[in-house]
Amino acid sequence: MTRQHAAEMSSSISRIDAFRDLPPGAVARLDAACKWRRYEPGEVIVAHLDASDDVFFLASGQARVSVYSVLGKAIDFCDLGPGAMFGEVAAIDGLPRSAAVEARTTCTISSMTASTFRDIARTEPTVSDALLRYFASKIRELTTRVYEFSALPVNSRIQAELMRLAKMAPRSGQSAKISALPTHAEIASRTSTHREAVTRELSRLSHIGLIEQQGRSLLIKDLERLSELVHEATGE
Repeated sequence: MTRQHAAEMSSSISRIDAFRDLPPGAVARLDAACKWRRYEPGEVIVAHLDASDDVFFLASGQARVSVYSVLGKAIDFCDLGPGAMFGEVAAIDGLPRSAAVEARTTCTISSMTASTFRDIARTEPTVSDALLRYFASKIRELTTRVYEFSALPVNSRIQAELMRLAKMAPRSGQSAKISALPTHAEIASRTSTHREAVTRELSRLSHIGLIEQQGRSLLIKDLERLSELVHEATGE
């Protein structure tokens, strides 16, 4: 059995947030219409400005969303975890991909054609409701990021990014361990600053006991206190 076939046999579209409430018959039809593939770390799943329009769903693993400048500089937006969807914008408006997505860890990915995606959105109210909630959350997230870039000092932007990463990480009480932490340069790209500023802020947070570097992982030791710091800066 090939690696791709094994992924297909063990996966179902019902593992994806937008389709969790679909009846079994609809899930079976979608599973038959989907393609499954495994991607290895660093492998490109979707290329920026690509003309394809399939929609992708992350069943397992983590992926990164970014664009590249004309000089080849990567500008990172966010990481995606299990249950995430991407590629839906091109499926809806027919324009080139607005960002690139590559695997950060080994990922199991499902994809469906744009026409299948639009059909299920039109015919299944639970999917329509899930998509509306999804787009509303994206608008809120983008609004928050614009506010952070415009109004917050660098250290607060870095703290807010750590909180976003922590939401995807396993928790134990008031601690969370972020595995495969983005590099300081990658965090700087996401927070519109430079690598040295990230290094300084992480060192400061470590000094006051909020975080602890553990190899390529970062342990946030007091989520409540970190959340309070972000709240003090944003008022949210």
